[in-house]
Amino acid sequence: MSHLVKGAGVALVTPFDEENQVCYTSLSKLVEYQIENGADYLVVLGTTAEAATLDSEEQKKVLQFVIKQNGGRLPIVLGLGGNNTTAVCLTIQNTDFTGIDAILSVTPYYNKPSQQGLVAHFKEIEKVSPVPIILYNVPSRTGVDLSTESILTLANYSTKIIAVKDGAGSLDKCMHVTKKAPAHFIYLSGDDKNTLPLLSVGAQGVISVAMNATPKSMSGLVHYAMEGKYNEALEIQYRLLSFMEWIFEEGNPTGIKAALHSIGILQNCLRLPLIPASEALYEKIEEAINHHNIL
Repeated sequence: MSHLVKGAGVALVTPFDEENQVCYTSLSKLVEYQIENGADYLVVLGTTAEAATLDSEEQKKVLQFVIKQNGGRLPIVLGLGGNNTTAVCLTIQNTDFTGIDAILSVTPYYNKPSQQGLVAHFKEIEKVSPVPIILYNVPSRTGVDLSTESILTLANYSTKIIAVKDGAGSLDKCMHVTKKAPAHFIYLSGDDKNTLPLLSVGAQGVISVAMNATPKSMSGLVHYAMEGKYNEALEIQYRLLSFMEWIFEEGNPTGIKAALHSIGILQNCLRLPLIPASEALYEKIEEAINHHNIL
């Protein structure tokens, strides 16, 4: 099943309007923009989607809208995780998985479990999930780092656990995981800027933030690298490099929403505690879009 999440996946933002409501017109435009420009799959309700500020009803509506808009054209991955194992499992058991191909489940945050606790958490999720699971390791947000040993333990525990999205960007970890993991399990970059280096040592794709605005370029970079065409991939990497740094300068999805506003996909609206990009950052992002051939 890991073939479903190889390549270039996009961590979709959630567009809002000036009344702070989900803007489904913009969400429709965003989904079509990804499908038309090379995305391999869509990730819904991840961190980039500001899922923490969507209530449960909004989350259901966003998910169902994306499933309907997609119309079965691309695989869909649902962000579904948390720091209360029992609550996560109950949510999974009460979710309609029609149209959902896998879940992306983050390591528990704030309570900072041990490696043994992390492994036990994901084993409980594996028991109840009807679809494959992508482990999501993002220590900069959660305060815990899923170790190489824990990733491999989970990869060997079940063929239902098909991948890890690693936001730590560690070449060492990528190499050790891809060297030792079972055949069904793949390593995915969770850090746009380090995607090409990671692909060169065994990663098989990315779940990308930058791709919201640059699906054609980002998917091109990934596909070239996976075909061994590193010169072509590197040329795109260097065109995108400053942009990939700037969109995270004031947090995510602040920068990428500024970019999407600049190209006319959505309004530049976020939910507190996040706020729109500063004027200085917006101008840098707009400059990259207009003059650096990144789209």
